[in-house]
Amino acid sequence: MPEVLMVDTTGVYAENERPVETSTSGVAWPAIIGGVFAAIALTLILLALGSGFGLASVSPWFGFGASATTFTVMTAVWLIVTQWLASGLGGYLTGRLRTKWVGLHTHEVFFRDTANGFLTWAAATVIGAAFLAAAASSVVTGTATMVAGVASGGAAGASQGVTQAATRSSGTLADPTAYFVDSLYRSEHPSANAADQDVRAQSSRILLNGMGNDGVPAPDKAYLVQLVAAHTGLSQTDAVKRVDDVLAQEKAAEMKARQAADAARKAGAYLSIFTALSMLVGAFIACVAAALGGQQRDEY
Repeated sequence: MPEVLMVDTTGVYAENERPVETSTSGVAWPAIIGGVFAAIALTLILLALGSGFGLASVSPWFGFGASATTFTVMTAVWLIVTQWLASGLGGYLTGRLRTKWVGLHTHEVFFRDTANGFLTWAAATVIGAAFLAAAASSVVTGTATMVAGVASGGAAGASQGVTQAATRSSGTLADPTAYFVDSLYRSEHPSANAADQDVRAQSSRILLNGMGNDGVPAPDKAYLVQLVAAHTGLSQTDAVKRVDDVLAQEKAAEMKARQAADAARKAGAYLSIFTALSMLVGAFIACVAAALGGQQRDEY
């Protein structure tokens, strides 16, 4: 019987030679899952090792240990190394453990291996991020609870002297308007017989208002000089010098706090950038390692 030919717009094929597409997915999930677990396990080991090195390099003593810049650079390098090794291991295992694809062009095999390596990196990253988020949430919650307890206890003692003056005069606790209320009833000649606690509370509000407004205004400064002279027995010149010294110390402390906050901001920004860079490196390494592992699996 003559062979039956099937004719279509693309050419002429014998019926028994028509290409048939396989129903098997190109995603080798068993191999990917194995690579994911390997990558996460190695990541945890390297992160623990890096944390140990980091804690060993810093010191609470002034002049000892690594600086903030050095510590940031070390962290960035270790993140890249961690991503490199963990992603390389996970991708390579994925390529070596997948089943052989028969009847596929070399380019298609290379693409599938690369895609499987990328999926291994993506799954490991998502799972690792979920675990880290859960751990970070637990740490933040515990820290917030501890800080709230400490703050509530500290505030009860620290605010007692500040709030007593407002409590006596108005029957209510001190609020953000306390400074302006003080300005309404401020005497041009402070009495030396005023309670020391009231004077300290009013002075504290003046200093706090100055910190929030880039310096103590001249009228407030003059009033502070009068308060200091009236309650310490200092001369006008000595009272002015003392107030200037205290304001200078306050300004220096404020600048130091701002510098520390700015340094923390920069360190956080650099860490975020280096983290993203290390993740891109990890994705690339996982793809290359999976392609290499798949090629060696088919070859050997």
